[in-house]
Amino acid sequence: MSERLLEILLSSFTKILIPCIKVTIPLTLIVFVVGVVLAFFIALVQILNIKVLRQLARIYIWLFRGTPLLVQLFIIFYGMPSLGLMIPAFPSAVIAFSLNLAAYSSETIRSAILSVPVGQTEAGYMIGLGYPQIMLRIVLPQAARVAFPTLFNSLIGLTKDTSLASSITVVEMFKASQQIAGRYFEPFALYCEAAFIYLIISSLLTLLQSYLEKKLEWKQKKETKIFTKEKKYA
Repeated sequence: MSERLLEILLSSFTKILIPCIKVTIPLTLIVFVVGVVLAFFIALVQILNIKVLRQLARIYIWLFRGTPLLVQLFIIFYGMPSLGLMIPAFPSAVIAFSLNLAAYSSETIRSAILSVPVGQTEAGYMIGLGYPQIMLRIVLPQAARVAFPTLFNSLIGLTKDTSLASSITVVEMFKASQQIAGRYFEPFALYCEAAFIYLIISSLLTLLQSYLEKKLEWKQKKETKIFTKEKKYA
């Protein structure tokens, strides 16, 4: 590696990392929270089997799972102004990513909720609990453990997918590396540097996922042990 290239990489590292901290990470977290909340309500609409809303939810999922995310970004940022609706770049990215994530995550959450045995819901009704109480106290805690690995994988994937926001002028980490590469004419090295930062973030999230999964597994084993003990002495 030449001395000039090393100097460029060292000086550009901070310039790429700052947009990562200021834009990429906040964009990822905002989209994940909004997307998962929206996904929960879409899943709930399907489970409750409200005819009109359920059909609308299925159409929504079909549309956003069947079209590319990049196209969705372009429609919202470049296409909506032709209808008289101007949305800035960052909010456009939040909307597009959130709607896309919700379409996929709603199926994950729906299947996780349906994986909880029906007998537990019936037992909740037997002891006088209402549907909201059954969902909050019985169904959702168990469904969350089932959905957690898939949802966290979506978070890791989303961290990398935010690079697509550069296509609608959001100056996130990848856009910053593009600008620097255009200035120094060293695209290979600078794109590899950006990829390295993405790799570090993904690796840290993977480690966090493993740690949280072990915590959830330990908590589940503990609860099962307590339940078995109580049943034995009942």
